[in-house]
Amino acid sequence: MLSDFTLTELRNFAVEKGLPTFRGNQIFDAIYNGKSLNEITNIPKNILEKIEGDYPKAHIAKKLESKDGTKKYIIEFADGEIVESVLMKYKYGNTICVSTQVGCRMGCKFCASGLHGLKRNLTSGEILSQVLLVNRDLGGGLKERQITNIVLMGSGEPLDNYDNVVKFLRLITSADGLNISERNISLSTCGLVPEIYKLADEGLNITLTISLHAPNDKLRQKTMPIANRYSIDEILKACKNYIDKTKRRVAIEYTLIKGVNDSKASASELISLLKGMLCHVNIIPLNYVKERGLKGTTRAEAYQFVELLEKGGLSATVRRTMGEDIAGACGQLRNEILAGAK
Repeated sequence: MLSDFTLTELRNFAVEKGLPTFRGNQIFDAIYNGKSLNEITNIPKNILEKIEGDYPKAHIAKKLESKDGTKKYIIEFADGEIVESVLMKYKYGNTICVSTQVGCRMGCKFCASGLHGLKRNLTSGEILSQVLLVNRDLGGGLKERQITNIVLMGSGEPLDNYDNVVKFLRLITSADGLNISERNISLSTCGLVPEIYKLADEGLNITLTISLHAPNDKLRQKTMPIANRYSIDEILKACKNYIDKTKRRVAIEYTLIKGVNDSKASASELISLLKGMLCHVNIIPLNYVKERGLKGTTRAEAYQFVELLEKGGLSATVRRTMGEDIAGACGQLRNEILAGAK
């Protein structure tokens, strides 16, 4: 698919099709401005017919808007599969949360994305298309982008789709494209240890975010099947290597589940686990997923938990919940079109 290509690769594609190099530039511009094939007016019809089979078909199928201004986009691909992307507006700019897989095979017991397992990986261009389509919906384009920050925290485990995700990161940070700063990109993983080591060697200075959600292996195994493969100790060793290689602070995500991991003892254990490590802890009151049957703490209890962590010497904050009324908050994304979307 042409959205998988760099500008150089698109120029080469044009030459292979018997076209002048500048046609590759025109195709690149069309893709990065979020245009569909029939919206391209500067390329002759006979040439468009040559590239039709390779041109990206992703489009916004439906859109929901939260009372807090958060927008959830249902993106449909050429094969009919869909993912959800979420746009969050902050004072510093617009952040998009993108999906990296259709579904997920990690099976975390508090998350909606893995309810039906993994259907397939997204290509680098399909991940990119989410950004380009939303950027256009906001009135942006290749030269006047509206997206400033990206989090890979939607459906799927990014490091389970390693090659496509890394190619996406190179496309989205390229000076030829949207040129988004690596420091404005966060990638969240449940802890695929070998891939964390690989990522540290890619030369990408993005923020690594670890979905930890428990202070010990026994407790983590109750809600996260990946904990049976990789221990917290192994994950944190990989994180420290990432910190050494990139000089970037790692973010630790910790979702508070009522009666499971929200006790003072859990806070104390988390302090012992992370103290001295270059990290910041994001505390997230569990967002409701009807099929999971787990309950989150109140925000007041979350702030009390943060206070304990700060007294113990950790940097910690409660993450702001956005888009919960449209099932667009952390852990609520899934690959289905919800009733009422518009």
